Amino acid sequence: MAVAKMTVPELENFLRAEFPQAFAADDIVIEAADGASCRLRQRYSDQMLRPGGTISGPTLMALADFAMYVVLLSAIGPVGLAVTTNLNINFLRKGSPGLDVLAAARILKLGKRLAVGEVSLLSGSSPDPIAHVTATYSIPVA
Repeated sequence: MAVAKMTVPELENFLRAEFPQAFAADDIVIEAADGASCRLRQRYSDQMLRPGGTISGPTLMALADFAMYVVLLSAIGPVGLAVTTNLNINFLRKGSPGLDVLAAARILKLGKRLAVGEVSLLSGSSPDPIAHVTATYSIPVA
């Protein structure tokens, strides 16, 4: 079982200081992070919508990428220069306007230089994912 190298409060403090453009607006909440998985919630706003009244792809991709970053940091500690090397997203169904978007991320493989994970994106309390993401992160040499 994985042991978290950063707690939720430590993650929040690190992200506010090192990555404020993604985290300082308080629209994303880290609900849980344990070194192997995490759960984030992005509060709904009208800026998330694309024409046609669905949650936009860029909103979903950004949340999924951020969730992967959070779960990775919870696993390896405060390594700010870990970066995305690949992100693949499958849009499965329409995200409903007016509902928060949840991201459930988990690490599939954590190596010395690369981490691979997946993220399920959910709309509100529905158990059916609106998108599925796989992502790879590069971990810099210490």
